[in-house]
Amino acid sequence: MKFVFKLSLLSIVFFMLLSCGSSEPEDEVIIEEQLALSTLNVFSADQESQSVTVTSNLYWYTELNVDWITLSPRFGTDNGAINVTVASNPNFEERTGTITVIGGSYTRNLTVTQEAKVDNGGVLDPNKSPAQNFDLSTWKLNTPENNGSGFSKTISVSEINGGYEDNNYFYTGSDGGLVFKCPVDGFKTSANTSYTRVELREMLRGTDTSIPTQGVNKNNWVFGSSPASDKTAAAGFDGEMNATLAVNYVTTTGSSGQVGRVIIGQIHANDDEPIRLYYRKLPNNSLGSIYFAHEPRDGFGGEQWYDMIGSRSNSATNPSDGIALDEKFSYQIKTVNNTLTVTISREGKPDVVEVVDMTNSGFDQSGQYQYFKAGLYQGNNSGSSDDYVQATFYALEKSHTTN
Repeated sequence: MKFVFKLSLLSIVFFMLLSCGSSEPEDEVIIEEQLALSTLNVFSADQESQSVTVTSNLYWYTELNVDWITLSPRFGTDNGAINVTVASNPNFEERTGTITVIGGSYTRNLTVTQEAKVDNGGVLDPNKSPAQNFDLSTWKLNTPENNGSGFSKTISVSEINGGYEDNNYFYTGSDGGLVFKCPVDGFKTSANTSYTRVELREMLRGTDTSIPTQGVNKNNWVFGSSPASDKTAAAGFDGEMNATLAVNYVTTTGSSGQVGRVIIGQIHANDDEPIRLYYRKLPNNSLGSIYFAHEPRDGFGGEQWYDMIGSRSNSATNPSDGIALDEKFSYQIKTVNNTLTVTISREGKPDVVEVVDMTNSGFDQSGQYQYFKAGLYQGNNSGSSDDYVQATFYALEKSHTTN
């Protein structure tokens, strides 16, 4: 009996163990992927930031289709937040961009909308930055400050349109005008120039820094007489720049060949300058002169000089119809094919016009590109270090023919 009992007990234990070993496995827990974004409000035309909430249980990363939006961070894991910053809108039209967030098998798109820059109708506000009073969407600025490597500091298109001002060189005046002030002493743009400048350089690419600064490309323009392939490759052809300004102060120290002179507008080519427009007032004169230089390319002739009001002579007498300091006047620089036309206008006086035939100047050949410059390019490097020139611009506009 004992044997039978033991055998029965062992059988029960065996079947219990067998029963435990053959039980059904537990169901596997499946975690559902998740990726969701909060919404954004419409951004103002100024530089502005908002936050996007990411609800996720995944690793995720971002992509952008425009360069005026910046994101921080660009990637993350699980829940988080993305700081979205837009640069100031330099255009008078609303603009949109797309933020794409990708995680696992999901792709989420979020539209960023920014209001248009407010058109002030030409009314200058002393409480606004230069870019709020003027269309500076396609200009950068060279200053006489050190960029850290011994050359002049450049203020980018994005920085200017982000509200940049400098009370020493580039700022809004008490009457709303754009003040340029350029000292004799300062850092230069390159080793090839001897003069300081506080000057705008045309940048038709705007904030698209993927386009090189130099070359026949969408940052620069060409003359209408250039080869058809160059006209297609460039951002436009031919050009017109109109400015209204008053020169407030000129240098009173320095050599007789340099004192009192300043360049207030240019067309610059690859290496040469189809035009440099000067204002000059000598220390003993109460009125200033206007003249310009046309510089053909190397091998195409020497520099040509044109007096428009008064004389560029180092010993010029007071010009009878000259322009006084703080007197407003306007200039227009215009090219059509190989014809350069320069016009000086003043209220109540007839326009002064000079036309230059550039057919033999070499700028209509392949590979030659142009860009406007406006502001102050110092014409004196021999004066006292604290001497300076200053001008206030009240209007600045430009245009080109596009294909």
